[in-house]
Amino acid sequence: MEEYLSLLERLIATPSFSREEEGTASILEDFLSSRQIADVHRDANNVWAAYAHFDASKPTLLLNSHHDTVRPSASYTRDPFLPTREDGRIYGLGSNDAGASVVSLTAAFCSLYHEALPFNLILALSAEEEITGENGIRRLLPTLPVIDMGIVGEPTGMDIAIGERGLVVLDGLAKGVSGHAAHDEGTNALYIALDDINKLRNYQFEKESPLLGPVKISTTQIHAGTQHNIIPDECRFVVDVRTTDAYSNEETAELLQAAVCSQLTPRSFRIHASAIEPDHALVKTAERLGFHRYVSPTTSDMSQMDFPTIKMGPGDSTRSHRADEWIAIDEITHAIDTYIAFIKSIQL
Repeated sequence: MEEYLSLLERLIATPSFSREEEGTASILEDFLSSRQIADVHRDANNVWAAYAHFDASKPTLLLNSHHDTVRPSASYTRDPFLPTREDGRIYGLGSNDAGASVVSLTAAFCSLYHEALPFNLILALSAEEEITGENGIRRLLPTLPVIDMGIVGEPTGMDIAIGERGLVVLDGLAKGVSGHAAHDEGTNALYIALDDINKLRNYQFEKESPLLGPVKISTTQIHAGTQHNIIPDECRFVVDVRTTDAYSNEETAELLQAAVCSQLTPRSFRIHASAIEPDHALVKTAERLGFHRYVSPTTSDMSQMDFPTIKMGPGDSTRSHRADEWIAIDEITHAIDTYIAFIKSIQL
């Protein structure tokens, strides 16, 4: 156990902001090699390994978490890169999100490395999760053997997230005609935008996801006008759309565009909704072992995976991205034992 706590402390002490994870990637690569894990692979700042009895004729379970972090907030009262043990906790940036999952999944993988399982294991410790970057899991997945199912390590209190919404951010632009505010002239782009925002607020999709529920649409920003006496000829606004598996991200954007006059420009379609079938072996294992199952309010690298996946890891997502981040040592101990027991209980 002390090995893995020390590994977490080394990860905390090594800055690993998204796109700057060289140091932590090297630590993880060296750690796995030191445990006599054969063929440890490095792709950019992603580190992965297959377990000893890998057999291409068997299905494969991916164990994945990320070792990049956000930047520390200005409200930190501790040194974010000084790992500190205090009152049964380890403090430091990335301890909860997602260093604890990284070391717990690594411990489970090493423990099961020589086990005879009815499926293969691949451990993938990836980069750029916090920015859904090009060189994280999106880069790594096409290079791996075929993956059939996955466990993503994120702080869930070791409850099991069986789905999460996707995300499409739309930049809205309403066009009008400028004029003098004192005269009955011009076409007010702000009014066009407000009408469209109201349409989006009340929009009802025909289909609803059985697991994830309705698509959630929120307008979060708006800007128009240059001075008080000029009718604005442009109004810009931003719409946050939490998508579901009832529609693809592209279909969702097309339907919303057809409902309004403003131009809606998607920033990206890459954060997809994730929902696992209720009769999948991972869900059945969770039911059999009595795990609490829920739909996650946060996004993760599950959104990049086109195979059945659950999200489960030590810690609490409300501690993520907050000052003085911490993880309890007994949360890590419990996670290691739970991962091992869960994996050994999967029945295909």
